Amino acid sequence: MALPRLTVHGSTALVTGAAGGMGEHIARGLARRGCDVVLVDVLAEGLERVAESIRAESPAVTVTTDVVDLSDRSATEALGRRVATNHPDLNLVFNNAGVALGGRLNDVDLADIDWLLEINLHAPIRLTHALLPLLMENGNAHVVNTSSLFGLIGPPGQTPYCTAKFGLRGFSESLRSELAERRAPVGLTVVHPGGIRTNIATHARIGARVDPVEKAEQQKSFEKLLHYPADRAAEEIIEAAIARRPRLLIGSDAKALDVLARLAPGSYWRVLGPLMAAGQRRSVRGRGPRALLRRR
Repeated sequence: MALPRLTVHGSTALVTGAAGGMGEHIARGLARRGCDVVLVDVLAEGLERVAESIRAESPAVTVTTDVVDLSDRSATEALGRRVATNHPDLNLVFNNAGVALGGRLNDVDLADIDWLLEINLHAPIRLTHALLPLLMENGNAHVVNTSSLFGLIGPPGQTPYCTAKFGLRGFSESLRSELAERRAPVGLTVVHPGGIRTNIATHARIGARVDPVEKAEQQKSFEKLLHYPADRAAEEIIEAAIARRPRLLIGSDAKALDVLARLAPGSYWRVLGPLMAAGQRRSVRGRGPRALLRRR
């Protein structure tokens, strides 16, 4: 059974990671479409800045904030209960919050891996589990889970991050199948953004045993890949939810590498590794990996 197009005007949405980046622009875009928004982030000052700006720009909607550290399991579970109680009309959930951790597996601590998995994987699962009965009851409902380009491919130095993002992809695809089997009035979109221009590189943790010189090089290389405008990505995400699209790839990098991974699932890194290394060398002269991907 195909679900009807999502009605955003008059809806209520939960948006995590709303103090900046894609989360901020998702919240703005929803509010401009007449949707009340519940904004969640660990950064209290940034969250309030976004909330005040949305209230000024879209005075007809209700904006609620909740400062929560999603790496704290009990805090996330309490958030789910609180949202269900305080916003009984909730029908949209955007699990957008995410963090990064750089370094090969033997260079990172288990505590940092747990931190990343709790935010990037367990929090979306916990919130969806807590709120799904309400979404089922309210209807006209939709869940958007933000995976990643690294939920499509697994490069070296991103093992914990890929674990979370591949896991979120699997969770989303299986849950979507369950919802369809039950003919539930709830849709689900899993999003695979490529390099989106946000502060994720600035806020990323680097493994404790990564060499300081390599650490600086990793952060610079990561930042060079972040080129796609966050506001444009957010609009694509909202429109994909409205259209009930099951899957959204954002950016030419995500689209190209998705094809490569499908064509050569066991050997794509033999092609991609040298390509990325060449791109990083060329970026020093003002040319980055995007140009190489375009030429291919």
